[in-house]
Amino acid sequence: MATHTSVELEELETHAPSTPLRPGPADQGAQLLAARNTSANTAAATLPKGRSAIVITQLAGINLILSFTNGVITVALPAIAAEIGLRANLLVWPTSVVSLTSGACLLVAGSIADVLGPRSINLAGCFLLACCILACGLSRTGLELVVFRAVQGIAFALIVPSGVSIVSTAVVQGRRRNLGFGVLGLAQPLGFSLGLVLGGVFVDTVGWRTGFYASSTASFLLFVIGIWALPPTAVALSATAKLKKICTDIDWVGAALASCSIAMFSYVLAMLSSNIDSIRQASNPVLLGLSIMSIPGFVFWMSRQVKKGKPALIPNAMWKNAAFSSICTMVLLSYAVTNNQSFQEIQGTTALGASLRLLPNLLMGTLLNLLTGMVVDKVSVRLAVLVAFILCAGAPLLMAVLNPHWPYWYDTFFAQLLAPLSGDVIFTVGLLVVSGSFPDSTQALAGAVFNTAAQIGSSIGLTTLSVISATVTKDAEHADRSSQWPLLEGYRTNFWTLFAMMIAACVVGGVGLRKLGKVGMKRD
Repeated sequence: MATHTSVELEELETHAPSTPLRPGPADQGAQLLAARNTSANTAAATLPKGRSAIVITQLAGINLILSFTNGVITVALPAIAAEIGLRANLLVWPTSVVSLTSGACLLVAGSIADVLGPRSINLAGCFLLACCILACGLSRTGLELVVFRAVQGIAFALIVPSGVSIVSTAVVQGRRRNLGFGVLGLAQPLGFSLGLVLGGVFVDTVGWRTGFYASSTASFLLFVIGIWALPPTAVALSATAKLKKICTDIDWVGAALASCSIAMFSYVLAMLSSNIDSIRQASNPVLLGLSIMSIPGFVFWMSRQVKKGKPALIPNAMWKNAAFSSICTMVLLSYAVTNNQSFQEIQGTTALGASLRLLPNLLMGTLLNLLTGMVVDKVSVRLAVLVAFILCAGAPLLMAVLNPHWPYWYDTFFAQLLAPLSGDVIFTVGLLVVSGSFPDSTQALAGAVFNTAAQIGSSIGLTTLSVISATVTKDAEHADRSSQWPLLEGYRTNFWTLFAMMIAACVVGGVGLRKLGKVGMKRD
């Protein structure tokens, strides 16, 4: 059987036999994926160099727009709230609701993309995204904006895992595919940073709605390009055959358990990030408890499905692999750290001024993603990841000791250079490892698992920092409660927390990736 991935794992058995077997306890790891069908919906063949470059550009472009609007919302939220009358209790939702809906839908969307083919799902997501962004720009009330942003999260869930599947199956293995993943990884932080920078410009000049109108136009254009560029599936199925495969080839119970658990967890985190006292509301502890209680149910269901030789969303045996579980944990921690906060409120900078200070972050992230895609097959994964994470830990450390009255070039500039290192490296390496844990027929699900870990990490990081900052600021022992120092003390505690998260990620990587060699190498 041909090798499906470029990941060199000494302890990972990634390929299912061509004939499904009923797994027993001793060989679950080798047969956990046997129940999944051989790919009928992946690309018929790898694309030529020129065509693959167009496909990667189209996929990266739509990912960039997804993140660009998130950046615009982040920096323009005060202006948006003032213009459309967004109530204080809804301020958290324009940013949080995207993570909530996308996190809840990623696994389901990835599973459907593997059955129906990633091309059709990706195009549906592109069209839905363009419509949602335009609707956000036309919003006249806070509720409208929140609803349209929620639907944008669903579009995210359709686009991202299907894009990963297209690159995994239609782009030739080796450096070209590595660069494809690197460019996809580049698109998200680059889009967010551009959104922050240009969002500040829009707010101070032509208005925040311009950012959404421009993004919607670009999304429609990329949708049209995608109709021509994205590769068709290898086998065209009739409507009846597609319906049958959707019913039989997807672990709907497992997907429902995972999605409901993630949705409840994300909702509670969003509520806590907006107001720590919301934990006293009866509904929030109940939802949090149900979310946690769903985990044993999910584990039991995965075990049942594997024993019966039926499709299992994420078989339990996969978590026994140190490389897979370590990468997922590191992705979660890395994306939690990317939510570090700035001193804009204390330093009194404008939206535009704060945005311009992020330019070093943007440029470093761009260069690093491209470099990672080019050399990932030449260096040890463990060494590359640990160096990136250790250097990235310096960013919150520098911010923790920062005096906000120091010039930008004394400290913050260097923190901005170091901040993107972990996220940019782990995106390319992590996708190669995680996609290598799934057969070709479930590459969209692999992308969904990776991005679900990232979304959960973002939500956990944002909530943790919000709760810590609010608690420390509230309890700060300063005579002058109106001064900025209680707020500064909350920020400092946040940065020390981020530093601790990065050190924890380094420990996980040092232990879990010790048997992982190089990834992304071309094979015959």
